[in-house]
Amino acid sequence: METNNKFKIFLVDDDAFCLQVYQQHLNRLGHTLITTFNSGSDCLNHLTELPDIIFLDHGMDILNGLEVLKKIKRFNPDIYVIFLSGQENIATAVDALKYGAFDYIIKGDDDLAHITKALQKIAEIKELLKQRNPGFIKKLLTFF
Repeated sequence: METNNKFKIFLVDDDAFCLQVYQQHLNRLGHTLITTFNSGSDCLNHLTELPDIIFLDHGMDILNGLEVLKKIKRFNPDIYVIFLSGQENIATAVDALKYGAFDYIIKGDDDLAHITKALQKIAEIKELLKQRNPGFIKKLLTFF
């Protein structure tokens, strides 16, 4: 299944090289609605732009990824947050998933492939949700 290239994506990482690599990869996949941030605070200040997906680095200064994740989920639990971490830490991965992250990807050799797979999963989920309630709005409007 193709990924939905209409996703509004936020990339959050304090490493400029990683931001550039991930943005180029998403561009190659056809995604154009991408905004990058070099801190969790900057990302949080722009949540009103309603991103569909946030790729979130764990190890950042000031606010770490888990703190940012909790605030994102309080703002809108429907935003898909995918953790990116340079550390293979099981406890952090478990915490990220416990607090609502969709996936936990370890930076390294296969991270771009994992990003592509995560986007495909999200596209499949969104399509299934749309099929499950296709006439919900029509039914709702019949009451008015």
